[in-house]
Amino acid sequence: MPAYKDKTQGTWYVSFRYIDWTGKKTQKLKRGFKTKKEALNYEKEFIRKTAADMKMEMGSFIEVYFEDKRKELKENSIRNKQHMMNKHIVPYFGTRKMNEITKEN
Repeated sequence: MPAYKDKTQGTWYVSFRYIDWTGKKTQKLKRGFKTKKEALNYEKEFIRKTAADMKMEMGSFIEVYFEDKRKELKENSIRNKQHMMNKHIVPYFGTRKMNEITKEN
């Protein structure tokens, strides 16, 4: 997970490969970070969000879901859904991994 210094711009960038949800290997390049730490954090967060991993905690999955749906739904709908999730689902399933949740839970 290295970050690189762009000497002409004076900023940092990351270039990395990941496997998308279809199983295809893809390369990602993102430039313009002020610090090396910001660049590395972006890479780590991007990989966490794009990983179709059922070992992800339910709380993290819900965060990714709302970030994705923010482009499609109205603000009021998002607010209502977040309230229901935070009140009914997150307290019980929030720290459980997705693959640990069964119909018996």
